Amino acid sequence: MPHLGLVTIVVRDYDEAIAFYQDVLGFELLEDTRIDDRKRWVVVAPPGARETAVLLARAATGEQEARVGDQTGCRVGWFLYTDAFERDYARMRAAGVRFDEAPRHEPYGTVAVFRDLYGNRWDLIAPLPS
Repeated sequence: MPHLGLVTIVVRDYDEAIAFYQDVLGFELLEDTRIDDRKRWVVVAPPGARETAVLLARAATGEQEARVGDQTGCRVGWFLYTDAFERDYARMRAAGVRFDEAPRHEPYGTVAVFRDLYGNRWDLIAPLPS
């Protein structure tokens, strides 16, 4: 069955992005392969993720640099699902993650918008059981 394998986030620096996704969000570094002097293939994912992961791609042009931190026009672009909202919300806040709002309850689950190290907006979400 087809599935979405990777989504790309354009970053300013590979190592600072890896540190944020590993040390702050708790993602696992799945791959860090040097392609040439400037380019690496860097893949991170939440622990236990089986399909979709994140490709951290360093901005290589001025046009790409201009999009670092606002890749979705200030909309939430990524959705980090959790089965333990309070635990993950508390852990992320303690690690310095900046949340734009307090957690709120929606018809689809509990959610709070946070920002990655560059300012991209994410949802931390605990969906309601289906």
